[in-house]
Amino acid sequence: MSSFRVGFQGESGSYSETSASIEFPTPNYSFVPFKSFRELFDGVENSVVDLAVVPVENSTEGSVNETYDLLVEKPLFVVGEIYQKIHHCLIINKTSTIDNISTVYSHPQALAQCRRYLQSKSLESIPMYDTAGSVKFIKEPLNNNAAAIASKRAAQIYDMKILDENIEDNSNNYTRFFVISRTYENKPDHDKISVIFSISHTPGSLYSIIKEFATRKINLTRIESRPTKNIPWEYYFFVDLEGNINEKRISDSLSSIENLVKFFKLLGSYKRAQTN
Repeated sequence: MSSFRVGFQGESGSYSETSASIEFPTPNYSFVPFKSFRELFDGVENSVVDLAVVPVENSTEGSVNETYDLLVEKPLFVVGEIYQKIHHCLIINKTSTIDNISTVYSHPQALAQCRRYLQSKSLESIPMYDTAGSVKFIKEPLNNNAAAIASKRAAQIYDMKILDENIEDNSNNYTRFFVISRTYENKPDHDKISVIFSISHTPGSLYSIIKEFATRKINLTRIESRPTKNIPWEYYFFVDLEGNINEKRISDSLSSIENLVKFFKLLGSYKRAQTN
């Protein structure tokens, strides 16, 4: 039996790959890296991979905007969510020392999550496309004047030295990931739903949508806005709500909202993840 292919953004040792490997244990699944989020979403859309694990938000630094933009654009669905606690390490080459280090490479989110630590060490931050990719970058070719911020697993994979562990500014640091697929899923144990909509730029338009949820006592766990990019000062709203799509109060609210908005997309139905 052939394995399911699960895509992730970044290099081996990235937090996305770690989340994917925990959620989808081998040998039933194989993992495929993509350099960019767009290439990853294209990979799912074009059947290069069956599923993908993508970060959507961090508990301290907020949303991953490119993910949300691609969720609007692509005909894909959310079929699961994962919460991963994030612990960052300062990683250097084995021949380097702290006295050599002047710059630190990592993904912009990781750099932001370690902002106070980096300032305390007077280290210059340089953004990269991926945490594990930054470790690979300072190893090839050998760069003794630079460090990387990534996971302990990334240090092990690239045979590098960990100079300091748990350097994130907030120890309660989680990243939320979506599992995305070409196929919509609706199962009896699903208890969370994500939708996207846009509304007219008129007084009370957002209130009329929120009212549909409130009057039916539906709990919204997240609401996020992003510019539509088509019309200045108009926004997409990304909403997560608790419930099963087959509940009458849920289906009635979504039907009512679809009639009130300019654009509506049911992103997916899935099982709510638990934080460890």
